[in-house]
Amino acid sequence: MLQIPMWKRFLIWGLCVLGVAFATPNLFYDRVERHNDAVGLIETGTATPELEAEAALWPDFLPNALINLGLDLRGGAHLLAEVRVSDVYADRIDGLWPSVRDLLSDERSVVGNVRRMPSDAGELRVQVSNPDGMARALEVVRTLAQPMQTLTGVGARDLDVTQDGEDIVVTLSEAERTATDDRTMRQSLEIIRNRVDQAGTREPTIQRQGEDRILIQVPGIGSAAELKALIGTTARLTFHPVVSQTSDPDTAPGPRNIIVPSMEQAGLYYILEQTPVVSGDQLVDAQPAFDQNNRPAVSFRFNPAGGRAFGLYTAANIGSPFAIVLDNEVISAPTIQSHISGGSGIITGRFSVEETTQLAVLLRAGALPAEMDFLEERTIGPELGQDSIEAGKIAAIIAMLAVVVFMVLSYGVFGIIANIALMFNLALIFALLSLIGATLTLPGIAGIVLTIGMAVDATVLIFERIKEESLTAKGPARAIQLGYEKAMSAILDANITTFITAVILFAMGSGPVRGFAVTLGLGIITSVFTALFVTRLMVVLYYERARPKTLVI
Repeated sequence: MLQIPMWKRFLIWGLCVLGVAFATPNLFYDRVERHNDAVGLIETGTATPELEAEAALWPDFLPNALINLGLDLRGGAHLLAEVRVSDVYADRIDGLWPSVRDLLSDERSVVGNVRRMPSDAGELRVQVSNPDGMARALEVVRTLAQPMQTLTGVGARDLDVTQDGEDIVVTLSEAERTATDDRTMRQSLEIIRNRVDQAGTREPTIQRQGEDRILIQVPGIGSAAELKALIGTTARLTFHPVVSQTSDPDTAPGPRNIIVPSMEQAGLYYILEQTPVVSGDQLVDAQPAFDQNNRPAVSFRFNPAGGRAFGLYTAANIGSPFAIVLDNEVISAPTIQSHISGGSGIITGRFSVEETTQLAVLLRAGALPAEMDFLEERTIGPELGQDSIEAGKIAAIIAMLAVVVFMVLSYGVFGIIANIALMFNLALIFALLSLIGATLTLPGIAGIVLTIGMAVDATVLIFERIKEESLTAKGPARAIQLGYEKAMSAILDANITTFITAVILFAMGSGPVRGFAVTLGLGIITSVFTALFVTRLMVVLYYERARPKTLVI
């Protein structure tokens, strides 16, 4: 009646042993974390005696997965940023001018000469010299408008082309503005995530809030200012032909030119052609390096299209200066000495080693499509998280001792079995959290505590059933069997409904709510396993060894 196949016994004990093995690294958190960081750096080719010593802190053959601690436990930085989505409109419209000019130039016999007129940002105004050709000019320019490919913009086009007096006015349509806002936000989220990931930080929270805001929480980073320096830089890299230099910032740059200050030399300004030859969008790699004078620099490599454009320009302009512009500052303007083929080069300037490393990270991650304003910034010190961890430890120890004493006093040997199963339950929860790389926050700790209570409740339910069955004088073995069978449905019903709640919380919630849902869901699975399988196996082993005539429970 109480027979459990040998393979099932090995499977149950095996899962328990694996749970303890994968949970153990969390007892030596600092040591394992230093080991993992050192191994990661060594694998990238950075090997030093200090890193080798750090890597030796934990044996390689043991599991080394850790639970990631959230912002409230580890400390870190919190930012709420607002993205200037409207900035993208101006760039998009400005980029249309060459196409509009070329189309109208082909119709010069009808529309006359074409001239771009001053206009507000996000608006392109074009004037033709022959007013009688205005209708034809509008017809030609409207061919640039493309049908929208989004669900919200079905039937609409991306450009509005209208007549305002003697001007043709080109703007983005309302549907295209909505789609552009969405693309800008998604691109900003992806670039911020890339930058944070490449900086080596763990488990950041990067979420869109509302239409144009992004919440960024990064555990383990020193301060909000450090985080802002990492993600707040636009990092827009472009390469422009140099027209001339000046010391007067008010100099008129001329049509289709811009005036940009030098990063290295105060009071020096470059007049550049507005249209870049190559942009940072075409970079495929950037790495910190050193130039021929052993000064810190950044090497870069273009994609095939960028490399071809870069090579053609350098071949045709040997002896001319070429400006490298980063976020509206000329970081260097070297003279082209020879044809540069292959699409790679090097950026030099007054950089420190740390600055070249950060610049390489920013360039690899890509430029932000629009600037951001930071509405809220907080630095959460690690002391607060450590206080929370210590308070949680004390509360957990007190609660566990109370549960252990209560179960032993109430159920004797069965109480000891329940306590051992509870320990395995905790180990399995921590092992699963470590394996899936979940982030543990204070709400997550609440979820674990809740599942501990549910696990104890399940074992109490089983033991009470066994106690009831033993009173009917059916014998200990039969009482144990009936006790588990009759308690199973009640335990499964209660835990399945709670598990469904955890799934809904995970699907609909975010941040700490999801952390609570994850620990609650995993805790339900492990508590059912330990209550129905681990305690049953231990009860059977006790019965097989002791063969009691009556159950003292």
